[in-house]
This record gives sequence, structure tokens and C-alpha cells, in this order.
Amino acid sequence: MLKLFAISLSSLIFMQSINLHFNDLVELDQLVEHYQFHSDEYGDNFLVFISKHYGSEKTQHSQQHQEEQQEHEKLPFQHQTQCSQLLVFVEDHKPILESRSEVPVATTDNFHYQMSYSIIWGDGPFQPPKHA
Repeated sequence: MLKLFAISLSSLIFMQSINLHFNDLVELDQLVEHYQFHSDEYGDNFLVFISKHYGSEKTQHSQQHQEEQQEHEKLPFQHQTQCSQLLVFVEDHKPILESRSEVPVATTDNFHYQMSYSIIWGDGPFQPPKHA
């Protein structure tokens, strides 16, 4: 069960890293169906079909075949994403060695302990703290 979880999680991370969504996998049947239409209607092979829908001939094909626009929107890998990362680096002009702060050192103790002569504090392992 642990191996199955690890495989599924790593597959999910891989799919997200190459920008492949679950919707794209569901819409693969639309891609195959539209490819068969292009193969029968225009005699296109798979590379020409990919070029017309995802490559350099995409704008020309969209303008010439407006009637297929509804089917083109159903094809997978049509989503637009943008990833923006902001990186800020601030440099302080003061050298690190000169900008140290002094830590006050307390020389007096802030507690007072008076030995109790009770039987509770015997010679056992549980003894009150002693001032050195």
C-alpha cells in the first residue's frame, strides 16, 4: 500500500511539473476523434495535425476553419498558465562584524534558596538546586 501511495504521489508531482492536468488526460479521446476527422477530411498525418492545432500552423488553421472552432476548444492542452516568482535580495551596506550588539551579562543571581530541614529532601536523587 505504501508503494502504491508513493508511486501515485510521484506521478502526480511529475504530471504537475510538466504542466499536464487531469482534464488533459480525460480529453485525449477528443484529440483522437478530431485527428480521425482531419485524416479522413484533409488527409493529414499526425505531425501535420499537431502542427495545425499546437504548432506553427495554428493561427492559419483557426482562421481558415472557423466552423471547427468549437471542436478546437475541446482539445486537450489548450489551457494557458503563468507562473510568476518574485525573488528579492536586499544587501545591507554595514559589515557584519561591525553591526554586532552587546548582550548584557547578569552578574547577580536572581533567586534565593534557603535550605529546608524537612525529611522530604533526603539524600535521594531528587534534591533542590544548590547555589554554587
